[in-house]
Order: sequence, then C-alpha cells, then structure tokens
Amino acid sequence: MDYDLFVIGAGSGGVRAARLAAQSGARVAIAEEYRVGGTCVVRGCIPKKLLVYASEYGRAFQDAKGFGWTVDWARFDWPVLRDNVEAEVTRLSGIYRQNLEKAGVHIIEDRAELEGRDTVRLKGDLRALKAERILIAAGGRPRMPAFKGAEHCISSNEAFLLERLPDRIVILGGGYVAIEFATIFSGLGVETTLVYRGNRILRGFDDELRDFVDAELRRTGVHIIAPGDVKELARTANGYLVSLADGAQIETGLVMSAIGRDPNTSDLGLEAAGVAISETKAIMVDAYSRTSAPNISAIGDITGRLGLTPVAIREAVAYFETEFLKRPTAFDHSDVPTAVFGRPPIAAVGLTEAAARQKYGEADVYKTNFRPMKHILAGNEERAFMKLVVHPRDGRVLGVHLAGRDAPEIVQMAAVAVKAGLTKAQWDATCALHPTAAEELVLLRQKT
Repeated sequence: MDYDLFVIGAGSGGVRAARLAAQSGARVAIAEEYRVGGTCVVRGCIPKKLLVYASEYGRAFQDAKGFGWTVDWARFDWPVLRDNVEAEVTRLSGIYRQNLEKAGVHIIEDRAELEGRDTVRLKGDLRALKAERILIAAGGRPRMPAFKGAEHCISSNEAFLLERLPDRIVILGGGYVAIEFATIFSGLGVETTLVYRGNRILRGFDDELRDFVDAELRRTGVHIIAPGDVKELARTANGYLVSLADGAQIETGLVMSAIGRDPNTSDLGLEAAGVAISETKAIMVDAYSRTSAPNISAIGDITGRLGLTPVAIREAVAYFETEFLKRPTAFDHSDVPTAVFGRPPIAAVGLTEAAARQKYGEADVYKTNFRPMKHILAGNEERAFMKLVVHPRDGRVLGVHLAGRDAPEIVQMAAVAVKAGLTKAQWDATCALHPTAAEELVLLRQKT
C-alpha cells in the first residue's frame, strides 16, 4: 500500500480527517482538483458572509443619522470588495494547506477517482495509488435547472467573481443560498427578484419563521414570486428575458440559479469500487460513515446527511476515532444549530412547531415579535422574532427559532440548552441580561 489513508476532497471535513490521521502517525495523502479549503472556504460560507457584511453598510449609513452621525457621501466599489474577499479566501486556503503540510499530509493537486476498493487513479498524471483506507469527502456542487436557456444561468460559484454587478438580477430558489444572495445583491443596490417554485421560501424551517423572513425581504425591496416556475431563459440585447409558466416575463441583467446542491458523486468510480449510492446520488453510509465497500468511508455533503461545514468536521473526527483509535464513534445529527444570513438573519435548533406536533401530538409554544431597541432611534422598521417550542408534558425545550440581527450568535448557546434537554422552567429560572434581545428567551411566559 502507498498510503494508510487516501482522502478524496480537501474541504473542511477531508482536511480535518487527513490531519488527525497524519498526526497519529499514519501515511496520508489528500487529493483536491480545485483549491484546498473546499466549498466553505473558497466559494461558500466565508466569502458569502463577507459579502453579507458588505451588504449591511447601506442600511447602517441610514440608521446612523438617528444617532447623530452625518454621512456626507458613500460610494460602493464592487471590484474592491470582490478582490478583497478573494484575497482573504486565498489567505485561508493557504492556512489550510500549511496545516496539512505541518501534519505530514501529502497534498496532490489532481482529481482522484476510484478504480477499485483499494485503488485511486489520478486523472492528470494517470498514476494509480493504493491505500488501506479511502475516505471520500468530495462535497457537493450547485444544481442547475433544466429549462430552455438554462446554460445562461450562473451559480453561486461564479457569483463571487463577477466582473461587475448587474443593475438587476433574478435569483432562482428559496433556500439558504437563494435568500443569502438575495440579501447580498439587494443590499449592494441591485434590483433583486426571487423566483421560487414552492409556496413558501426556506423549506424545512418553522412556518412562522418562514413567513416572517418573507415579509421582511419584501419590505426591504426584494421582489418575491412564489410560486413561480421558469419556462425559458433567453438572451436579449441588454441582458436576459425570463419567461414564467404563467406567461409573465422579467427583464434582467443576470440570472443566478440557487435551487439546491447535489452530492458530487459523478464520475468518481463508485460503482467500480462497490460503493452504493441513493436515489439522490448521495453515498449511502451507516452511523460510522462506512459505505458498502469495507475499507471506504464518506463524510460531509456527499453523503446527503446535513450539508453544514461543522457537521462535516464532526463526522471527520468521529471517523478518525472509529478507524484509527479503534473507538467506535457516531456523530449525533440531531439538534444541530443552523443559520441563514439573510435580512434579517435567522437561526434555529431543534424541532419546528409542526414537527413537534407530529412527533408528540401537541406542543407548547411561546413567542414574541418586537422592534429591537437599536432600531428605534434609527427609524428602522426591522423587527425581531423569537419562538420556543416546548414538550407538552415534561417541559423540555424542543426547538428555538429566531429572526433578528443577533440570531445566529444567540442560537449557538441556545443549542447547548436544547442538546442538554433543559426544561422551560430552567430557562425561566435563568436571570435575564438587560438590555439585550437575547433576554427575551428567558422572559417568555405567555403560552400561545
């Protein structure tokens, strides 16, 4: 064997597993066909949130007037932002690379495909390498639509590197990526239209939270068409013409597809290695991330479980514990916090009200909707929403659903309480920290 472990994909999960294995003394190689760091670092979480930060300044300049600040002029320069974000991405990718090298991992800048249960073939130099264990951490890729003219759409991959911002954009989708980029583009002054096939954006989140975000996006200038089904996309002299199934047409300067992501399993040689995939093309794994091939495992987005960076990292740690330390460890995918950095940001952990009622027959609900103190002097109409879903019999807090500027920061600590199974009475017994938005979570008394 050339290696004790060969990792396909140098995203957050693959890098963590490779480093841990190498630090334990194993001979490890990792292959990456694009850039070390994966989706999160290169074309996902990190650059996305930097763009979200940038999109918030326009509103902040307006809010500043109520606090006595006068902003005489402000001009936005997209190339400056784009290049600064790309420089930060390059810096972080370099840190990931350095950490791999320090751990003794052999980095291979090439596409690796399976040629058998213990063999990978490099597509560039055609070498075949053997490994005792193989870990697939190749992530996912943007799903592209199938209507006529869909080849004119960009995805989130290209959105970070645009030569210039369009005057108008149509974004297809209603999930994490669509909402976040609608927030980014509209905040940077682009006339933004969101077209979603479903009736409600943000499928999977609590229904009241979904309605709250929909109303706030509309209030702040995002045009939402839901349900809306694109029939055709055509080039025009000045941009593109989007034709909907109901006959409506939208003229725009750019169309971005954000209709979801698919596991990156195409042409990986999975069949030759005996690795089974699901109907959604995700690699099927057990609780310990093992595939149907005895020595091949898979973690992260490619498994179709929870497509979140921290989840991939935790799966990587569990894989290392199981395979190299011989301590069988399965990551618990329940009660994982998540956030959408939209306008306003939302965050949640645990069961939605609908899921709790389905599981337990009923649920106790506590909620509040208020205008944060910071927005009063600013004359900003943005509101915050908070909701607790509680077990109807034992009082455990089953779910926390938040919308507001600090929601992602608050939910991280709320997730500790939910994971620990703390009751509403224990939340109520905790003294409030005033004046904060988070204090509302321990002051909710009226059941709704």
